[in-house]
Amino acid sequence: MKLKTLLIIIVLISIGGLIFYRISKNSEGGEGEKSKGDKKPATSVSAMVVKSQVFNDNLSLSGSIEANEQVEIHSETSGIVESINFQEGSNVSKGQLLFKVNDIELRAQLNQARTKENLASENERRAKLLLQKEAISQEEYDIASADFISAKAQSQLISAQISKTSVKAPFSGRIGLRNISPGTYITPAVLVANLVNINQLKITFSIPEKYASQVKINSNISFEVTGSTEKFVAKIYAIEPSIEVNTRTLQVKAITQNNNGKIFPGTFASIILPLTQINDAIIIPTEAIVPVQSGKKVYVANNGVAKEVAVETSSRTESSVLVLSGLKVGDTLITSGVMSLKDEAPIKLKIKN
Repeated sequence: MKLKTLLIIIVLISIGGLIFYRISKNSEGGEGEKSKGDKKPATSVSAMVVKSQVFNDNLSLSGSIEANEQVEIHSETSGIVESINFQEGSNVSKGQLLFKVNDIELRAQLNQARTKENLASENERRAKLLLQKEAISQEEYDIASADFISAKAQSQLISAQISKTSVKAPFSGRIGLRNISPGTYITPAVLVANLVNINQLKITFSIPEKYASQVKINSNISFEVTGSTEKFVAKIYAIEPSIEVNTRTLQVKAITQNNNGKIFPGTFASIILPLTQINDAIIIPTEAIVPVQSGKKVYVANNGVAKEVAVETSSRTESSVLVLSGLKVGDTLITSGVMSLKDEAPIKLKIKN
């Protein structure tokens, strides 16, 4: 019995020694790993040397294209359309007859009015002779004179109405599709066609108020239209004198030549408005910027570690951003892996050209 107890004690002591040994080794291993981790491995990053370059500060905007002149053609009088003197979709000249409304009744009224005018004119002439002979009073002459003036005005009124039956183009341009035919009874409410001048076109757009002072009359802009890669040029000719309160924008109009007829009124325009040119600008890739609560920062390489630098930026494109302050020419800017970097972190540089 004593031998059995002794064996059990020996086994227990062996197991306890083995456990103590494993705990000791694990403790030594953890301390070793901890000591090794005190020195962080260098992070491989790409970098570039900051250089100055010319930067054109352009503002991308959207606008709409309008005809230089556009009008709806209506008849000023009611009547039967006698003739149509234009081809749909064709160019017409200023003063060209577009269509004629029948004026036979008006001409009959004009003949009647002129007969009365002639009679009134003769009565006025006779009354004047009688007044000179003191055969009639001044009042009787004034009545005869007034009748003549009234009859003359009536003739002029009917002549004006007759002239309105001939509708002419108010300016040169292209006329659209017509909504009447010969024999149509027309009224002033009926739209006959649209007339537009597309040799010149207007581009209307708005800019944010902070750029209002940088826009000048006679400045050039470039623009593209939907469905075309061709770039067109326009010149600013008018600027609204006040800011739109609701949108905080300033409305601007430019004009462009459209002699080849490639641009159509109503088209959407993508506009590039040049603002300023900076000859010694610092431009960096957008991926180098790290947004923070207080603004923006970048990392520069300094003696083998990443150095955090606060920067102020301005205009940007899809791939680059203009830096106003924080960087200087010659700095080594880290351009990759910046989101995982920390200040004073060791780095391994790969300089890009």
